[in-house]
Amino acid sequence: MTLLELCKYFDSFLHIDDFPSDPSDNGLQVQNRDPAGKQIKKVAFAVDACQESIDKAIAENADVLFVHHGLFWGHSVPVTKNHYNRLSSLIKNDVALFACHIPLDASKIVGNNYGLAFRLGLENLQDFGLWRGMDIGVKGEFKTPLSIEEICKKLFKNDEKPNIILDFGNEKIKTVAIISGGAGDDLEQAIADNVDLYITGELGHEQFHLAKENEISVIAGGHYNTETVGVSLVMEKLMQETNIQGVFIDAPTNM
Repeated sequence: MTLLELCKYFDSFLHIDDFPSDPSDNGLQVQNRDPAGKQIKKVAFAVDACQESIDKAIAENADVLFVHHGLFWGHSVPVTKNHYNRLSSLIKNDVALFACHIPLDASKIVGNNYGLAFRLGLENLQDFGLWRGMDIGVKGEFKTPLSIEEICKKLFKNDEKPNIILDFGNEKIKTVAIISGGAGDDLEQAIADNVDLYITGELGHEQFHLAKENEISVIAGGHYNTETVGVSLVMEKLMQETNIQGVFIDAPTNM
């Protein structure tokens, strides 16, 4: 599979064109030297196109780096300093960069939010969380209500802990809404939908009293931790359906 064929493969289930309001330049951001001819053997997957992720992808001899947060966000950026170093590393080492932001949050197959819902075992899943005219999150319910401690055990692998737990709602939780990453402001949508628990990546200071006064529980799992889900699911799908090797690049921010 060439790079151009790989891009078509990713778009076959990520449907990038369905998210025109996303400010990210989704899709291929940096090509390799021969996008129509070079056979792709290995793809690295990471949350961020930071120097650490790029360096680790190079060390893994990856042909492509697939990320959630790319290098281009719909506006011009001078190719200087850190931006130059990142691009230079990719180009000099012939590593292509493919970025997928909101389409990867929203995907019902490999998305961050549906992926977290699958991990929790939520049922009766519905779209949730309108942002710039796009539904990007998900809501659902447990067959049997769970405590917030039981939910955290399901939500996080390897004994990871959420950054913040606001246990202000029902002791047993039935309904849950999820938007990964920096979606603390969307707590108001969860309150309007009358769910028991809202799961996101980050919370701001102002959301504490909003949650307390509305008696809703909130888990802020970390922007990074809640967005490793989608890239990992894309990697698993690629390895199951093609002969391309995948490797996950862990570059945590603890945020």
